[in-house]
Amino acid sequence: MLALRPVQPTDLPQLQQLARDSLVGVASLADDSADLREKILASCAALQANVQSPGGERYVFVLQDLVSGRLAGCSQILACTGYDEPFYSLRNRPFSSASRELNIQHGVPALSLCQDLAGQTLLRGFHIDAGRARTSASELLSRARLLFIAAHPQRFAKSVIAEIVGFSNEDNQSPFWDAVGQHFFDLPYAEAERLRGLQSRSFLAELMPQYPIYVPMLPPAARACIGQVHPGVQETFDILVREGFEPHNYVDIFDGGPTLHARTACIRSVRHSRLATVRPSRQIDARGRYLVSNDGLHNFRAVVAELDVPAEGPVGLTPDLLIALEVGDGDRIRMVAL
Repeated sequence: MLALRPVQPTDLPQLQQLARDSLVGVASLADDSADLREKILASCAALQANVQSPGGERYVFVLQDLVSGRLAGCSQILACTGYDEPFYSLRNRPFSSASRELNIQHGVPALSLCQDLAGQTLLRGFHIDAGRARTSASELLSRARLLFIAAHPQRFAKSVIAEIVGFSNEDNQSPFWDAVGQHFFDLPYAEAERLRGLQSRSFLAELMPQYPIYVPMLPPAARACIGQVHPGVQETFDILVREGFEPHNYVDIFDGGPTLHARTACIRSVRHSRLATVRPSRQIDARGRYLVSNDGLHNFRAVVAELDVPAEGPVGLTPDLLIALEVGDGDRIRMVAL
């Protein structure tokens, strides 16, 4: 059985292996032990803090095989963008020009560096073992974060965004980076993304052009990348779209990948999750598949389970589910259909 839980300091070696295997562009998951240790400690501190409004808290979750103890994936939440440092994006909107004498009005697509997305909760750092991709494990790793948000709404913003990794080829070359960022950094795309994961995002973003980038002036390959999803994260994109996220008029400053946005209260796993009390049961006449979590904080746990969920009354859980969720008779769980 797989269970999602908050990261612990002892997870560092396995977390670094996950970072080593992750896709270039997942900048919040750098293959660096010092950086990962800092993220782990920050996550542990956030879970111990008495938070009444979202700030710079960072939450890191890992997906663990409860039999082998091996980590199969990880994901993160940043409670509030722009809290500790500027949060930059590229706004993708037309630049309008007009001539009264010629009776011409024209809109030219343009990308402008901005901080419009500050103050929102950010989903990031998603990575899952290739062998478990496109299974319920991916749903658990991505969507259980949303159950955590539903359980602790005061810790998160009223809207949630997710930056999706943009297109790069098999040689880790990004046409968008080559056409834009490469002119301001003498670095290949993969190295620039690595530095973004280790250094301040604002330090790198502030070296980007401060004036609008007119899209028609970019090479065709770069234009084609704007708002495009890397094939390796298409599943991540699809899961969030099913949750109610929609593409925004903003793209990533490095690879042009899309930004998804949703009002927190409208996210499927937040809006449609329901609470129930637990009843121990030796056997379950399963009627459906659910994401199930406790409503804990530092002991938050989530699994995928086959359950019989009545319209009212307690929900039966087998002993292995009770152990995985760290709950007992009469405790509260949160559920949403898979």
